Amino acid sequence: MHEPATLAAFTTLRLGGPAGRLIEATTEAETLAALRLGGDQLILAGGSNVVVADEGFPGTVVLLRERGMRTEIHDGGVSLTVAAGHPWDEVVAAAVSSGWSGIESLSGIPGSAGATPIQNVGAYGQEVAETITEVRVYDRERDEIVAIPAAGCGFEYRSSIFKHRARFVVLAVTFRLTVAADSRPIAYAELARTLGVEPGATAPLEEVRSAVLKLRAGKGMVLDPADPDTYSVGSFFTNPIVPAVDFPRVCALAAEFGTPPSWPARDAVKLSAAWLIERAGFVKGYGDQATGVTLSGKHTLALTNRGTGTTAALLDLAREIRAGVRARFGVELHPEPVLVNCAL
Repeated sequence: MHEPATLAAFTTLRLGGPAGRLIEATTEAETLAALRLGGDQLILAGGSNVVVADEGFPGTVVLLRERGMRTEIHDGGVSLTVAAGHPWDEVVAAAVSSGWSGIESLSGIPGSAGATPIQNVGAYGQEVAETITEVRVYDRERDEIVAIPAAGCGFEYRSSIFKHRARFVVLAVTFRLTVAADSRPIAYAELARTLGVEPGATAPLEEVRSAVLKLRAGKGMVLDPADPDTYSVGSFFTNPIVPAVDFPRVCALAAEFGTPPSWPARDAVKLSAAWLIERAGFVKGYGDQATGVTLSGKHTLALTNRGTGTTAALLDLAREIRAGVRARFGVELHPEPVLVNCAL
């Protein structure tokens, strides 16, 4: 257990006030012991998808630091079980180097393996809901460990039953991967172009990983201590989903810029948040240059703390962007990260 600490040290935004109490758990037994202390608790691992208030968190912060991967190979597939605190990109790198396909397009995403089912992490045409078979959790209400199959996780676009709910704490995640030298079909057009293949084609795993890392780095989406554009939570807003009947109205409002990029989403249409933000007048680097609370210089979906910023300033910038997009296109943006002791 540590003395109260500033949570900025444990988040990729480098923002957040003090913790009332800080416990580092390196084994499952230590994690369970900390969780059973009760009271107000915040669970942190990579800290890549949280925005913590300047006032901090008055309760107990539990740092999940357990690492480890276990595999079972059968029927041309691999069951890969990963401890919640294991860095996610290390998992992807291990899968790719071992010749296991299914998560190669999720390369370079910061944070821990345990965070992936919470957010249903996805990028470049893949999301973890496609490969997760089971999530091992501590159920606070029942005070026991429970294995929840994928069908019970309520996976949706950037969401699950674990998000915004304190009942379950992820302890480990099991993925079903395929033994193959090539990737799954490339579903994302930008990635396909980078690889020089048609959408729906496959490519060698190492080439896909390399291409994704290159694309992400070009957008400031791969953590780099030397690059302030990466001091962020990645995409701050999710791509908005509007009813299909509302799409023509949005297109009419955006006519001077061309047709908004869009993708089908059941009986709705998913729009590009970055495209809407830029066309609403918020260009790369927009914000307070003095404090460094600005949009990334590489990608308008990332809000960055490049210097001496505060959470309050970051949220003010997010509100300004949200209001601008709403006024210009009549589309509501929603934050992707978890907001701790603060609100947008």
